[in-house]
Amino acid sequence: MTKQINPYATYGLMGLPLAFVALPLYVHLPSHLSTTLGWSLGFTGSLLMAVRLFDAFIDPALGRWSDRLLASSPQHLLIVAACAAALVMLGLVVLFSPAIHLGSRPQWLIGATLLLVGSANSLLTIAHQAWGAALTHTDEARSRIFAWREGAGLVGVLIASALPTWLGWNPTLAILTLAMGLGWLAWRHAPCPTSHPTVPDRTPVLPLPHSPWRNAPFRWLMGVFMLNGIAGAIPASLVVMFMTDRLGASGAWQSALLTLYFASAAIGLPLWLRAVRAWGLVRSWLLGMVLAVLAFAGAALLELGDLWGFAMVCALSGLTLGADLALPSALLAQVVDRDPEAQAHRGLYFGWWALAAKLNLALAAGLALPALGWWGYQPGSADADSLRALSLAYSGWPCGLKLMAALALYRAFLHPHSQTTPLSSNAQVPP
Repeated sequence: MTKQINPYATYGLMGLPLAFVALPLYVHLPSHLSTTLGWSLGFTGSLLMAVRLFDAFIDPALGRWSDRLLASSPQHLLIVAACAAALVMLGLVVLFSPAIHLGSRPQWLIGATLLLVGSANSLLTIAHQAWGAALTHTDEARSRIFAWREGAGLVGVLIASALPTWLGWNPTLAILTLAMGLGWLAWRHAPCPTSHPTVPDRTPVLPLPHSPWRNAPFRWLMGVFMLNGIAGAIPASLVVMFMTDRLGASGAWQSALLTLYFASAAIGLPLWLRAVRAWGLVRSWLLGMVLAVLAFAGAALLELGDLWGFAMVCALSGLTLGADLALPSALLAQVVDRDPEAQAHRGLYFGWWALAAKLNLALAAGLALPALGWWGYQPGSADADSLRALSLAYSGWPCGLKLMAALALYRAFLHPHSQTTPLSSNAQVPP
């Protein structure tokens, strides 16, 4: 008797290459453009913000397209996803392969390549998220589905954090291409979503298109997600510079520290699933935010050579990362399930979700990098004042924003006088 493959695993495996892609695009790229090409931080930040803003604002349209494809045939969605995956890999080869000399390319061409990669990656991510959100209707099952995806993503990030240093970019890109193909094949054999429900017939004579922004819990959740997301995107944009200039970490140390951070997140992810069973999605996410601030605040006090101190920060803050990875998407799926009209528009909701995630990255790059340049910091700087500014931007700003997100989450969904529908229940929602 053959053992059946876990359906959550076949769906979630695609999270590995999707997360693998994110590390070069959002962690390595700012330093890559400013050091390899010699671009100023102001120009690098402005370009990344412009590209990511354009990419972000097409995400709702990509979400609507995903809805139509999923409603017509899941196989059509898979074919489009395969094309998007091929475009992502083509763009990454252009951006990171040492065989392609970016310095000889005009800046507009590099920007166009970034747009291509970002848009294709958005379509791939939105389609995958919408598929997963339609698979189940309970908090615990949602958390488990997205935990499988994010757990696979953590494995992808671990690989991506180590391979460029150990093997170089060409072997890294070859392995990523293989992972992308295997992830798509596994997704193809995952369970298909249930059919979209019919929207109740209570529209006016001239019906307006469904708008997620008329959904109050969604509006609050998006606000929390953006505050918390910017808090996470700022360190992601600055971590290579912080480790290099503030801590004096070599390439091998940087790879080891990133690996430790994401390995800790992988270890912590099952603990957050247990927390959801005990306390619900909202309370678990709130606890994760508070613990993340306590763990990460110490990074602002580190100085040159404090590598073991930063290793402790990476380990502790990594343990809290699982809450940010698995729980927000599960909360969004719950918001959609509790609104009958929203259930036919899961892709649209995840399109706006992807837009918010891109805005977080765009604002982090577009504000933090130019601000550091204005304070006199440039990669390679040894000036004490500019390095203190780097520490403040890397640790202080994110902790403040995450505390604001925690307060907003509490006010929206846990405060006794909240006007939104509570989302902390684990009760099953009928399909």
